[in-house]
Amino acid sequence: MSLFDVYPLYNITPEKAKGATVWDKKEIPYLDFYGGHGVISIGHSHPTYVNYLTEQVNKIGFYSNSIINPLQEKLGLILPEFSGYPDYSLFLCNSGAEANENALKLASFHTQKSRVIAFKNSFHGRTSAAVAATDNTKIVAPINAQQKVTFLELNDIDSLKKELQRGDVSSVIIEPIQGVGGLEEGSTEFFRELEKLCKQNQVVLILDEIQCGYGRSGKFFAHQYHDIKADIISLAKGMGNGFPVGGILISPEFKASYGLLGTTFGGNHLACAAALAVLEVMKNEKILDNVNEQSQYFIEKFKTIPQIKRIKGKGLMLGLEFDFEIADLRKKLIYEKNIFTGNSNNKKLLRILPPLTIKNQEIDTLFESLKSCVQ
Repeated sequence: MSLFDVYPLYNITPEKAKGATVWDKKEIPYLDFYGGHGVISIGHSHPTYVNYLTEQVNKIGFYSNSIINPLQEKLGLILPEFSGYPDYSLFLCNSGAEANENALKLASFHTQKSRVIAFKNSFHGRTSAAVAATDNTKIVAPINAQQKVTFLELNDIDSLKKELQRGDVSSVIIEPIQGVGGLEEGSTEFFRELEKLCKQNQVVLILDEIQCGYGRSGKFFAHQYHDIKADIISLAKGMGNGFPVGGILISPEFKASYGLLGTTFGGNHLACAAALAVLEVMKNEKILDNVNEQSQYFIEKFKTIPQIKRIKGKGLMLGLEFDFEIADLRKKLIYEKNIFTGNSNNKKLLRILPPLTIKNQEIDTLFESLKSCVQ
């Protein structure tokens, strides 16, 4: 028997990592400008992160949610405050897909309705309702397709208004910046109208901040660029810097009850230790300042490469769009220059998701390497 073969793999075996560098089993260093799908927030093997997890696993690594977990309680206070949602409550789970699954379920409980509005090129996960709200028929099985989901174009306010007026919509789920979808994003006008229409029609607004959240955009949440508020915010990826943890921030308008949501592993002691370490580093090392400084440095530098037709995104969630498909370019960067980058549904877009601690010198290395690959 072998592993179920569902991943196309590059022939690289990472064995250790530090900051923005990953070493393979041959001790060859690779520069990480993809962060394992945007998961690495405070850098690989950050000492604060390592210490938090080491100390915690030496005490207790896991017990169920049937007991008091002071680490959960601490995270439930610090995260809402730090993120700008001090009156919201936190439900913890294990992944981004699970976060969106719980968000959609909670919205349906709250409204007693089932239809969901999502958007073209969206990606919300691979579980039942989350994948049904993902705009990719290749990964939606017939059992998922039973969900009632309507896909709209981004920035199409008229279609949104028409669908919400039908009165059967439970929630609208949207990424403030699309990740897999190729760094597309709605306008401020669109997001503000979306918030207003959801309130008018008693529809739950779910903002999927799984990839674009946790400081990656240059603000803690990407939707904060539009000065709007969500009813539910889904979190994961950078939340644990590689440790599996997810969650949803929930408006005080939602009433909790025993059994409404649940999880076995979610919010376990190690997951909470990882999440608390990330927030401590973000605060103490002023990670958001670094994101904005490095983003500006990156954009100013890379816009001088003529083969790059457009730079999309915000903060350190960036896309370099070319007038050719980038699959071969990615291979060159990985195998010839030892640099990890990402792709998306847009086959001409190179996705850049480095650790939020990235420095000028590392950006310079990517710049010179990319320039030599396209000239």
